Formats: sequence, C-alpha cells, structure tokens
Amino acid sequence: MRGFGSIEWRGRMNDTGAAVTQIVLPQVRQVQPGDVLLLCNCGRSGALPDCDAACCGALRLDVVRAQSLLLCRCAKSARLPYCDGSHQPDAIGLRAKWQRFIGAD
Repeated sequence: MRGFGSIEWRGRMNDTGAAVTQIVLPQVRQVQPGDVLLLCNCGRSGALPDCDAACCGALRLDVVRAQSLLLCRCAKSARLPYCDGSHQPDAIGLRAKWQRFIGAD
C-alpha cells in the first residue's frame, strides 16, 4: 500500500448501529527526478490522488528534483492534487488552534 491513512466510509454502521465516518489522511509520496505522475485535479478520480482512466482532470507532473509531496485523498482540497488541510474539522478558538499546532489532544 502506498502512503498511509484510513479510508473514508460513508454510511457504514458500527456495532451500535451509529454511522461511522473516518478521516481520510493525505498521502506523502517520495518522488525522484525523472518520475512522471498523472495526478487528479478535479477530485472525481476513484484512485485519488492518481488519475484513473475515466478522469478528465489530469495534471501531468514531470519531477525535476527529489522531494516529498503531500497529496490529497479526500477530494476536499482547493489546491488539488495537493493537500491543504481541508480534511480536518474546524478548530474553533485560539486554544483549539494552538493545541492542533503543537499536536496536543
């Protein structure tokens, strides 16, 4: 499996019958010079962040230097195919934002 994270399941039920939605985390992909990626730019691909054959919004990325890319897998980003943090629930207030920034629960 490439990347990491969980898969978002909509409409799935847990043991008590309540609906369960898991957060879809971005994919960190290591790329090297010479790599060619076809990334989804419309959010409709079933294989996010990659484009599938039926996707019409492909972004061709020719890699010129080694780097790590943070790629969206939830299709909520305004900067597709890159993650902008839209998968996160809103942090209300300065305290919640600070706790998210430092990684505290």
